[in-house]
Amino acid sequence: MSDDVKNPNEIRDTLPGDLDITGFVGPYQFPDNSRRRIPAVIYLAFAGVCGVVWFVARESDTAIVNDGFLFAAILFALFAFYGLSAAWRMKVNERDALVRATQAVGFAVGHASAQQVWRGVRSRPTWRVFCYSGEEPPLQRGLVLVDAVDGRIVECLVEDNPDGDK
Repeated sequence: MSDDVKNPNEIRDTLPGDLDITGFVGPYQFPDNSRRRIPAVIYLAFAGVCGVVWFVARESDTAIVNDGFLFAAILFALFAFYGLSAAWRMKVNERDALVRATQAVGFAVGHASAQQVWRGVRSRPTWRVFCYSGEEPPLQRGLVLVDAVDGRIVECLVEDNPDGDK
């Protein structure tokens, strides 16, 4: 068989659909952390089912239902309450975070990038914005943490760019 004719049964490497640039439909939308409520409610339902099964069968001599159901109910409930407490609704998107970071650093920004990170035990969403001044090469750089829930500046670090004088 020649190289020009392709075997239809041959397995070939292809890009996944979300990485294929020909299918580009717009800017990437970061998922909102409030989606954590969905699995939290499912965990809560499992906790309820396990708790009810344990309560109903606790007096019987069955080998299938034991105190492990109570333990599972407590564990599912703990996961559910954590998921509900960490389900922050994000009100600040990456563009808003870039604007707030530009205002916070105090210099004209050239290149900048935003990354979503989480802070604390309850995983509060935060934008980490790294920006350079507009000169070529940039003379200053800054790192700004912008809270994705209320938009406040959590931290702002500005310094001279060590690579800026080359």
